[in-house]
Amino acid sequence: MITAFTSFTLPKPITREEARAIFLSTAPKYRDVPGLFQKIYVLSEDGATVGGVYLWNSRAEAEAMYTDSWREFVREKYNTDATVTYFESPVMVDNVAQKILSDG
Repeated sequence: MITAFTSFTLPKPITREEARAIFLSTAPKYRDVPGLFQKIYVLSEDGATVGGVYLWNSRAEAEAMYTDSWREFVREKYNTDATVTYFESPVMVDNVAQKILSDG
């Protein structure tokens, strides 16, 4: 499994309510994406940075998402550029499903 962190520093901070509305407007774009297990939207306490934490089946499936088209979508939506950082995620604890998952 792969965890990807995306982040973008906004030109002007936003409130939690503004972020929630924006996130809800983009959330449907991430439904049924091949290889994507979860996406969590994040907002910094000062409202200046937004992004996401994504859990992917593989690096290839993650990279298939973060294309030039996706980067342009982010640029148009938030008026800033995104950064993407990848991490190996060999084990995940899922307390909702009461499972410990491993990619091995």
